[in-house]
Amino acid sequence: MIPAYNESAAIRELVLSLRKQHPDYVPLVINDGSRDQTASEALLAGAKVVSHPFNLGIGGAVQTGYKIARQENYDAVIQIDGDAQHDPAYLAAVLEPILSNRLDLCIGSRFLTSSSSFKSTFTRRIGIRFFSRLLSSLTGVHLTDPTSGFRATGRKLIACFAEYYPIDFPEPEAIKIAKRLSARIGEVPVSMRARQGGVSSIRYLSTLYYMIKVTFAILIDTLKEKR
Repeated sequence: MIPAYNESAAIRELVLSLRKQHPDYVPLVINDGSRDQTASEALLAGAKVVSHPFNLGIGGAVQTGYKIARQENYDAVIQIDGDAQHDPAYLAAVLEPILSNRLDLCIGSRFLTSSSSFKSTFTRRIGIRFFSRLLSSLTGVHLTDPTSGFRATGRKLIACFAEYYPIDFPEPEAIKIAKRLSARIGEVPVSMRARQGGVSSIRYLSTLYYMIKVTFAILIDTLKEKR
C-alpha cells in the first residue's frame, strides 16, 4: 500500500524495486489526487493504481488502501511512502511479526539501527521524541519511531482501519487507536533514505500544528476508553 501525492519523480523506481525484490507482493498505489504523472508512472512500473478525484490527505489515502485490502480479503498490509524513503529490502522484516502472529501492528523504526544514513530535521526529531513519550505514558507501549509510515498490519486492524482511520498526520493517532483495540504493537529496525522526489507535508510551522492537532486527537481517543 503506497499512498502517493505528486510523487512522479520517485514512484516508478520504487514500484520497480519492490516488484524485483518481492515478486509475490501486490503493489497498490493510492494516487491521492496528484497533479503530476504519479498514476501513469505507477502503472508503467506494474503497480495496481486507484486514484482519488481530489486530494484527501495521507489518512484518506491509507484508508482507501485498507478498504481495498478488506474487500479483497488480504491477510496483511504493508504501508510504505511514495517518496522512496522506505527501502523495499526491509518489507519482509516488517511483515514477519504479522505473519507469525506475534504482532497486529509492526512499525519500521529508523532509530533501532545504525545503518540509516538519513536523518530527519531537528524539529522533526523533537516531534518524534514527544510522541514517543506521550504514547508510552498513555499506552505503556514504548516506540522509538511512532511517526513512521513504514508499517504492517494484520486482519484485525485491516478491518478496523477500513472503517475509520485518522485523516491528518495519522501515524501516532493510529497507534493509540490500535492499542485501544487491544492490538499487539511493536517495532523492527529498518533503514531509511532521503526522499527521492516530492515535498514533505510537514514543514516549518506545520510541525507545531502537527504536534498540537495530533496530541488533542490522541487525548480525545483516550477518553473513549473511559466511556
